[in-house]
Amino acid sequence: MITVKDNKATGLQVAYIGGGSRGWAWGFMTDLAMDEQLCGSVRLYDIDRSAAQRNEIIGNRLSLREGVKSKWTYSVSDSLKEALTGADFVVISILPGTFEEMRSDVHLPERVGVWQPVGDTVGPGGFMRAMRTIPMFVEIGEAIRDYAPEAWVINYTNPMSLCVRTLYEVFPKIKAFGCCHEVFGTQHLMCRMLRQEYGIEANRHELYTTVTGINHFTWLTRATYKGMDLMPLYAKYASEYADGYDEGGDKNWMNSSFSCAQKVKFDLFRRYGAIAAAGDRHLVEFLPPWYNDCPETVTRWKYGLTSVDWRVRDLANRMKRSDDLIAGREELNLKGSGEEGHLLLKAVLGLGDLVSNVNVPNRGQIPNLPLGAVVETNALFGYDRIEPVHAGPIPQNILPLVARHIHNQENTLRAALTCDRALGFTTFMNDPQMGGVSLEDGQKLFDDMLENQRKYLPRGWFE
Repeated sequence: MITVKDNKATGLQVAYIGGGSRGWAWGFMTDLAMDEQLCGSVRLYDIDRSAAQRNEIIGNRLSLREGVKSKWTYSVSDSLKEALTGADFVVISILPGTFEEMRSDVHLPERVGVWQPVGDTVGPGGFMRAMRTIPMFVEIGEAIRDYAPEAWVINYTNPMSLCVRTLYEVFPKIKAFGCCHEVFGTQHLMCRMLRQEYGIEANRHELYTTVTGINHFTWLTRATYKGMDLMPLYAKYASEYADGYDEGGDKNWMNSSFSCAQKVKFDLFRRYGAIAAAGDRHLVEFLPPWYNDCPETVTRWKYGLTSVDWRVRDLANRMKRSDDLIAGREELNLKGSGEEGHLLLKAVLGLGDLVSNVNVPNRGQIPNLPLGAVVETNALFGYDRIEPVHAGPIPQNILPLVARHIHNQENTLRAALTCDRALGFTTFMNDPQMGGVSLEDGQKLFDDMLENQRKYLPRGWFE
């Protein structure tokens, strides 16, 4: 039972679905351990029980460390029911499928000339990932409805918009929202601009940005710092660094699978007059293949294609780190992760209001996008509530780009829930990345990619 007293909350019960996570989970554990206003227990549930058991050891070792500010106990649950019953908060961070399915998502479309830097949100890869993820979120949503209907639910899983949309489809009264750090990166970029160009040391929390759009295709239409309009400053910055900005070292786009030189972002600002607020790797996938029609074009725009082979090697490194953490050869850094999940958790407990960007259904915060579609805007988090902040209409020149994906996402959800091959194929082909692919090649790709998801899909797809 939660007790809130003297500006502290004790007795929290958190269900972590995907409790074997080797990235998000460790950051979340550290954030909880270093926040003196919170303490409680975390129940880990993962279909890979051994992975959750490893995090149980890592989490409980962390709680015994000198220097932590709060104590948390970690335990493994055998079922969703066990993990969710009595939970005050639910965190969802799962990998839908294995790297073999991801390999199909990302690399099979290359045979028809579609090059995806990420392949987890839109495009042919995002569509297929959604096909296997939506049934999982139906199960999770139904379990939350049955065992933890009053819990607040934080989703970190991609495709973000469709994951959150599925939860609300299954359980309309759910209190769910999706968190993504892509906007944070753009805010950090603006702080770097202020420091580099004007000698102003600013923290991203000191910026006020109007956020609009959908996850991984978000836009900032206003940005200020202590009354200073940052849009004209950003316009100058984007022009000055139109050929890209390289940080050097490990952060140089050529040396990292996740970094970029911001060249796409700056180009989009110069064309559309708003700040594209996601990494270049994500942004290009929402557009026609202007920036990624071939690997040479990708190189020219100074970002990278993240191969599944790289992800396999990265997992091996994280598994080794997991071994080292369990054996005590390494310890988690007690520095915060930079994510805001635990801060949003505190806000809904009444420990201080907070405004942050979040993915929730459109209740009119973007009036020219469909109601009910999951959009990304700012929201005010306070005691037992989330109040989306009115972002205003999305700019007219950007509206067609975003609206197309919202309608595709709605059709993707319908196709997944009804196993409708005809709707699935037309939605698959309506993605802008598929604009140069013939119907014949597209049909063959669709059939092959769907077959590669067979073990994760309802039988209705193949009857």
